[in-house]
Amino acid sequence: MNRDERREFVERNRTAIFGYNRQKDGPAMTVVYYVLDGNDILVSTMAERAKAKAVERSQKVALCILNEQWPPTYLQVYCDAKLETDHEANVDLAMRITGLMAGKPMPDEVRPMVAEGVVRENRVVLRMTPYATFETPSRHVYSEDDINENLTHGLGQSLPW
Repeated sequence: MNRDERREFVERNRTAIFGYNRQKDGPAMTVVYYVLDGNDILVSTMAERAKAKAVERSQKVALCILNEQWPPTYLQVYCDAKLETDHEANVDLAMRITGLMAGKPMPDEVRPMVAEGVVRENRVVLRMTPYATFETPSRHVYSEDDINENLTHGLGQSLPW
């Protein structure tokens, strides 16, 4: 994938595996919905969740952007992350995420209920600014005819965002 194709891949999908370092154990991963804000990737989470606490400890995180079409493909995106606590920004993001989940924008009449949820759950915005990607060319077997000398697996490569 070239730079434009990598960015388009992130733009056309909506789920990712969010990876971060844990304090005492190996890396942690969790599935998240995300939206774009210019060049940044935004995720909503509760301030007391491990994702937010991990970003407070270290701003380096990874997102494995998942293609929602079969066969499964992905793009690893490395980011610098920060927390944002502005109430209106959190409500705006929650409205966008719930619309993404529902497959259609949320009407303005649900905004007060969404805002209550943001306060009740003490939500924060994880703002992630990509700086690098890692891609591995996908190979997929559709039938036994695909198993031949042309079925090869290459090494991936790290590329600037």
